[in-house]
Amino acid sequence: MSPRLFTERLELAPYAPADEEEFVALFQDERVSRWMGDGPSSPAEDRALFGRIFTKVYARELFDVWAVRFRAAPEIVGHAEIKPTPESGGHEIIYALAPAAWGQGLGTELATALVGYGFGPLGLRDVHATVAAENHASSALLRRVGFRQVRDIEEADGSTTHLLTRMRGPADG
Repeated sequence: MSPRLFTERLELAPYAPADEEEFVALFQDERVSRWMGDGPSSPAEDRALFGRIFTKVYARELFDVWAVRFRAAPEIVGHAEIKPTPESGGHEIIYALAPAAWGQGLGTELATALVGYGFGPLGLRDVHATVAAENHASSALLRRVGFRQVRDIEEADGSTTHLLTRMRGPADG
């Protein structure tokens, strides 16, 4: 099971079965889901995805997945993962925040926590992220926390995804 992580304002904790409605609501918000995977899914697909977090990811300890909350409030404001991906050839961070949490520096705080977990407990030498070429906000955020674009991935639909990498440095322990 994924460990609890804390930042100044956020808590990353494994999902509980009771979190299903908030998970689905986050992923049903098209402002969020347009940048996740293949874009918006049906509520039934998001419920199935939530179920697989328990039956596959947590049950088999495949990778780390968290519900993201403000430390002072119980509602879910985001989603986070760090997992091996074929696109990156290593471990990729994945994160999403609800629009109500945008513009407060929380994305930077969340990405920094995920990178720290990758370099710390996971012992990684580098951490990757993939971002749709049109997602300028996420690209800028990742550059602020030390990621550099290493290549473009041409998607089946003709769109472009940027692969960004952050190498472990002396300040990362």
